[in-house]
Amino acid sequence: MSDFWIHPTAVIEGDVQIGADSKIWHFCKILGPATIGERCNLGQNVVVERGVQIGNNVKIQNNVSIYSGVILEDDVFCGPSMVFTNILTPRSHFPRRGQYLETRVCRGASIGANATILCGHQIGAYAMIGAGSVMTHDAIPYGLYYGNPARLHGFCCYCGEVLKLGIDPQTEETAQCICGRRYQRSGLQLKEITNEMDGTHQSCRQ
Repeated sequence: MSDFWIHPTAVIEGDVQIGADSKIWHFCKILGPATIGERCNLGQNVVVERGVQIGNNVKIQNNVSIYSGVILEDDVFCGPSMVFTNILTPRSHFPRRGQYLETRVCRGASIGANATILCGHQIGAYAMIGAGSVMTHDAIPYGLYYGNPARLHGFCCYCGEVLKLGIDPQTEETAQCICGRRYQRSGLQLKEITNEMDGTHQSCRQ
């Protein structure tokens, strides 16, 4: 008996590694080779193409396609119907198979419903991309982005709350989230100070 769950309507082809306690829901299609970590949840009609790497505790909502070249690190959230790409200048009559650009979504980042992430960029750890946004460049860790094209509007906490911090690259300031975590901003770099809830530091892979 497997330690993950797959709905009978899902299609799994090739070498697909699925971690413990993950769930694959209705009408999903996963093409190997691909890796899906532990405690992941793939909602209805999710497509995972060859070569994709998905970390642990990743939540992918309905109608999302994870194309070749996309890497999702641990704790990433992909909202309903958000879009990844893997070629910047596609042509039906001039295939570029095997020339896919890598898109990495770093640990803890969240991408809102109907957002579009152009390929070849990195979404920094714990960044927040607003619903309907179009990302045409990298997102810095903890950055809050929205709009078309998306621009930096602020910073978010590890827990997801928006911090009371500016975005002036020449200034420094501190802020505390309602969850108790404290941050130091130096220009556009955010560093967590001691977490007052447990006396530790929250680190992230960048």
